[in-house]
Amino acid sequence: MSDSNVLKGVIWIGLGAISYGMLATFVKLAYQDGFTTAEVTASQFIIGIIGMYLLNLFQKSNKTKVTPKEVMQLLLSGTSIGLTSVFYYLCVKYIAVSIAIVLLMQTVWMGVFLEMVLDKKKPTVIKMIAVITVLIGTVLSTNLIQNEIALDWRGIVLGLLAAASFTATMYASNRVALEFSSTKRSLYMLLGGAGIVFFFVLATQNTPFNVAIFYKWGILLAVFGTLLPPILMNIGFPNTGIGLGSIVSSLELPVSVLMAYFILNETITLIQWFGMGLILFAIVIMNLNFKKST
Repeated sequence: MSDSNVLKGVIWIGLGAISYGMLATFVKLAYQDGFTTAEVTASQFIIGIIGMYLLNLFQKSNKTKVTPKEVMQLLLSGTSIGLTSVFYYLCVKYIAVSIAIVLLMQTVWMGVFLEMVLDKKKPTVIKMIAVITVLIGTVLSTNLIQNEIALDWRGIVLGLLAAASFTATMYASNRVALEFSSTKRSLYMLLGGAGIVFFFVLATQNTPFNVAIFYKWGILLAVFGTLLPPILMNIGFPNTGIGLGSIVSSLELPVSVLMAYFILNETITLIQWFGMGLILFAIVIMNLNFKKST
């Protein structure tokens, strides 16, 4: 593979990761405008599903039919997408965005644990070092040692639940109906996630639904959280491979933190920056090892 193709892949994945990194700040701003979590998630999924459906209509090569069994598998797998959005968006309601993204990054060790349980795959020494590094980085990033940041336990629990459901999403997306195009798979998975979101809306929305969310924040959330990232990353990963691609996708962490720092004026200490650097370092060493072994 040529260096130019690898560079293009890095750029596409980087843009996808940057898109994901913006989400939490947009959600926080929507909360400041008085919108609820139910309104935020519902608008993102409705606009995202419409957009993904239109992309499927205009995709000429998307001719492979999905069997009822595969549709059900994709729908069930997609429920984890809905859970991730609900848990993560609730999480940033209780704690700072810079802390929430660190909790979401616990997918690093959760993914290793899931592989060990489901695939009976014993983690390598490098992976174990990476897991320990992530945990140390998390303690520093959340400033638990100096205890300078008040952490709401609800935010911590919701952040970890978001990480767990996101880990399930990544695991399922690499194993279910791989013969179909990414847009077709994404559409069915979004529909599965929408079931969770709409149940959440019915259970929690006690006031009239504010439709202004659709044009104020829903379009931004759908574009940067539902449409652009999977398309950009699916273009980029074939050119970079999983190892390099995973490293580049970790850009989501610094982008999310920088957005929170500059736009939301969140205070981030030096020890937190160091902790986040450790998490990024762990992702790099784990994936460089994977790339060498393939």
